[in-house]
Amino acid sequence: MNAGGRARYAGFAFVGPFLLLYLVILIYPLLLGIGLSFDHADLFGARRWAGIDNYARLLADPVFLRSIVNTIKLALLIVPPLTLIALLLALALNRATRAAAIFRGIFFSSSVLSVTIVTLIWRFILTPDAGLLAYGATALGLAPAPFLSDPSLVIPAVAITTIWWSLGFPTMLFLAGLQQINPDIYEAAALDRAGKWTTFRRITLPSLRRTLLLVVMLQTAAQLQLFGQVQLLTGGGPGGASRTMVLFIYEAAFGRWELGYASAAAELLFVLVLAVTLLQYWLVTRREPER
Repeated sequence: MNAGGRARYAGFAFVGPFLLLYLVILIYPLLLGIGLSFDHADLFGARRWAGIDNYARLLADPVFLRSIVNTIKLALLIVPPLTLIALLLALALNRATRAAAIFRGIFFSSSVLSVTIVTLIWRFILTPDAGLLAYGATALGLAPAPFLSDPSLVIPAVAITTIWWSLGFPTMLFLAGLQQINPDIYEAAALDRAGKWTTFRRITLPSLRRTLLLVVMLQTAAQLQLFGQVQLLTGGGPGGASRTMVLFIYEAAFGRWELGYASAAAELLFVLVLAVTLLQYWLVTRREPER
């Protein structure tokens, strides 16, 4: 065997375990879920072929359709401000000082908290009877806002909770991207007397293009699958105003044991996440010059 053949087999040997793990953990459950979505199945009965009945039922189910709307609303309320705030924080913390290092740790610390802890913190803040905001509003002579029981306020409340929790990771990604930019470019811009806004628009932002795409894609995929905050903060209420697609899937699978129906909903969620991610990638990269 020549050197090229040995190198090829060595590469397969290194990649093989990961591919096997990928197939077992990701691909097999995906294929199993696709098969289950075409069956009438529950935990206690035998599986029966359903064809596309589960999908037809989903598309006629107002609860499921409302969960799609709620999920998209949350993604739109979370991803743009989260991306903007993370970028601004990264720009502010991109300093080689002790204070900047301390603040980087503080802002990243929220991301390592579990969803249960985050929910407990924000329930304490948002509870209208005894929450932190309620005390502040009462002290100012205002009526406490029912953030978790008003259908018009519950989605923004969940969005704020999620932004606070998720802020650390995209901030670190932007910081990593900023530190990859060659300082000589900024020095050249300073010699040309470019202002801060011009430098940001012409140098920083184009250099962060791929990082920005990564952050938006990751956060969109994550927020379309939002579950823990809604389940623990509101349980999908009031009146289904905050029920997301993943919470709908959870209730169908483990509340009513309709495994085939829940699998069909999960496959539609997978298609939605994939379509949105591919659309974002195409919109951002279609005008990039070929290298």
